[in-house]
Amino acid sequence: MARSRKPVNPAAENALDQMKLEVASELGIADHVRSQGWNTMTSADCGRVGGHMVRKMIEQYESTLK
Repeated sequence: MARSRKPVNPAAENALDQMKLEVASELGIADHVRSQGWNTMTSADCGRVGGHMVRKMIEQYESTLK
């Protein structure tokens, strides 16, 4: 089965984009993203951003369990 790039909840797309920019800012690459876009980023940088996003989402979920 092919993966879809659409979020499960379409209303969450803006929140995910905002989170992506927050994480890029934390990693110090937000200026590069804003000036040149995500297409010019290396796969390592994109992977770093995605990894940090997942980490943050897990932390947020775990904090709701307590």
